[in-house]
Amino acid sequence: MRLFFVLLLGAGLLCFGNLAAGARPYSSQTGSTAPSQALQSIERKLIHIQQNGALSKPDSTPTQITEAEANAYLASGRLRFPAGVQSVRLQGEPGVITASCRVDFDEFKAGQHSSNPLLAIFSGVHDVLVVTHAHGAGHQGFVHVDSVSLDGMEIPHFALELFVEKYVQPRYPGIGIDSQFALPNKIDTAVVGQHEVTITQK
Repeated sequence: MRLFFVLLLGAGLLCFGNLAAGARPYSSQTGSTAPSQALQSIERKLIHIQQNGALSKPDSTPTQITEAEANAYLASGRLRFPAGVQSVRLQGEPGVITASCRVDFDEFKAGQHSSNPLLAIFSGVHDVLVVTHAHGAGHQGFVHVDSVSLDGMEIPHFALELFVEKYVQPRYPGIGIDSQFALPNKIDTAVVGQHEVTITQK
């Protein structure tokens, strides 16, 4: 899913606000363990967002998705991440979303190689932390990547830009340090708060 790579570059709006694009109700076929309360809650909200977005005039009553709900959904196996990416978690603060995950860069790059020594750090398995400013307005999502760290070491901006140009943009055009993308299901605004995001549709 193209928008999910925005998450990996720090676009937590996808996980908070755009999860609705991939929502599906819980089924006993997905596992023998009953879903958590947070997972049940977010699935109800995602179904509401989908159904509301299908209306010619959606109800503009805000929908709040909590950090706990988003992380429960991310851990549920409902969504497919890019190859090599796992254990994605989000943390929300006003206007800021921090995404953490574990990335096998060799698997993610799928055999692509570069002789540029600046890209050598993007190999092997690392814990990745991405800090972004993110919001939604006018049916569009906006994300600026503030920083990316591998195993606690912040990546220089120019090296990050090289990685995005070489390995990300060929597969996900339009994704970069600054990204803008259409929000699904008539989502008009998405405001990141303390451990939650508030979504309105119209």
